[in-house]
Amino acid sequence: MIARLRRGPWPYLAPAVVLLITFTYVPVGNMLFYSFHKWDGLDPTMDPVGWDNYVRVFTEERYRRVFLVSLYYFAASFAQIAIALYFAVVLSFPVRLRNLFKGILFFPYLLNGVAVGFVFLYLFQPDGTLDTVLRLIGLGEHTRLWLGDPDMANVSLAATSVWRFTGLNFVLFLGAIQSIPGEIYEAAEIDGANRWHQFRHIIAPGIRRIISLSFILAVSGSLSVFEIPFIMTGGANDTRTFVVQAYETAFQFRQIGLASAMAVVLLVVVLVVTWIQRRLLPDEEVTLS
Repeated sequence: MIARLRRGPWPYLAPAVVLLITFTYVPVGNMLFYSFHKWDGLDPTMDPVGWDNYVRVFTEERYRRVFLVSLYYFAASFAQIAIALYFAVVLSFPVRLRNLFKGILFFPYLLNGVAVGFVFLYLFQPDGTLDTVLRLIGLGEHTRLWLGDPDMANVSLAATSVWRFTGLNFVLFLGAIQSIPGEIYEAAEIDGANRWHQFRHIIAPGIRRIISLSFILAVSGSLSVFEIPFIMTGGANDTRTFVVQAYETAFQFRQIGLASAMAVVLLVVVLVVTWIQRRLLPDEEVTLS
């Protein structure tokens, strides 16, 4: 027993550290190495190209355009956060059938992404479910090619993403709100605080860290969208996201080095945005007022 204590925590940490290095840091290192080479993934030799792959990522139009597509999902993620925060606040107070509503909100996140893509593919197809419903309620003039019109395709895909991932943020917000001691609410009600005052001075400061985490997830998620556009449009009509473009570059065009450079750029962007966010919203203790 004494000998085990002297060895410290390393015998317990070693398996996790080995797995982390093997499946995270080694692949990232290989990816970084591939990004400086021209390689098709099959040839035993690689041709060094220096920074050429990175130059192509930032200068060629087809690679720069996918960053603009990510803005649709980035904007949708803010709508997703707002919707999740609203329902989390409402359902944290006594409401009829609130457990049913909690299940309804969280259920879409449990579904497989491929299944969600196929369901919404039928929803948005011409004369599909959405068009039928619009005609039934007298709004038939608003039917359109939801996935065929380049002006609407990314909006439709981003809306699908909101439907699917709102449940995750909802659960995060709800858990954080319910961790706030109930005595604080009781004291606020005695002082005459209404629901808005409780949200502004108790809930919002109390879940600040979770809101900060949600913004980080929003940035990384908007850049790494893959399943929904890949299943629903295959990247057609200017719906090709950064990850879909990287996938096609690697496995369709066999440009592993260029795809690796795209993956490195994505990693760096997420890390930089996360660092900026941590600087603007430092992880400090928040005092409820």
